[in-house]
Order: sequence, then structure tokens, then C-alpha cells
Amino acid sequence: MDPVTAVAAAGVALVVKGALESAGQEAGRSGWAGGARLVERIRTRFRGHSDAEDALERVAGAPDDESARQTLERQLAAHMLLDSAFEAEMRRLVDEAVAAQGRGGAQISAALIKNAQVFNGKVEVRGDWTTS
Repeated sequence: MDPVTAVAAAGVALVVKGALESAGQEAGRSGWAGGARLVERIRTRFRGHSDAEDALERVAGAPDDESARQTLERQLAAHMLLDSAFEAEMRRLVDEAVAAQGRGGAQISAALIKNAQVFNGKVEVRGDWTTS
């Protein structure tokens, strides 16, 4: 996965996370502050581009819609490729949002990361562990 696509995928995962948390009334959690800035920056960048705006609204309204997420990812990647300053800002905002989420302890949400590359630190498992 190329770097722009990876950042776009992570950005979409954060948009989905925000939509799910808003629906669950968890948007006030400290980890979401960086994600909220990311969503607002995407919304500002997409303003005036109806296809991109529609893609963002579809994901906000139906975060479980895989087709909507893929469309948003393509729109976000396209805008990042067209504007290197926007790409750099997306990288920074994604990094900040991910770092803020990590402050509460390690956690992985497979529903959000799906095909994205995930880099994490050392993992230790203790006790009985059964896999199937």
C-alpha cells in the first residue's frame, strides 16, 4: 500500500470512528479531539467538490457502508495527491489522532483498520490463551 493510500485509509478509519462514537454519544472522549479536527479539515478541503462532499456525508451517515468508505478513501487520496500541503496536513492530523487514542492504553479495532497497515509496539500475552 503506497503512503498516500495508507494515510487516506487511516483518515477514513478516523472518520468512521468519529461517526460511530457520535452515534454512541462518546464524542467527548479525549481521543476523539484530534479526529474531530481531521474531519473538519477534510470537510473544509472538500467544500465545493460535490462528489467529495457526498462521499464524506455518506460515511458520516452510514459508517458501516463499505462502498461509502472506499469512495471516501479514493476522494481523500485524490485530494492529497493534488495538494502536497494538504497531504502533509493529513499525515500530521492522522498521527496526532492515533497518538491521542493510544494514551488510554493499547487497543486495536479490527473493524476500523481492515486493510490498513498497523504499526504497534511490543505485545505481551500472559495466562491461558486459546485460539480457534
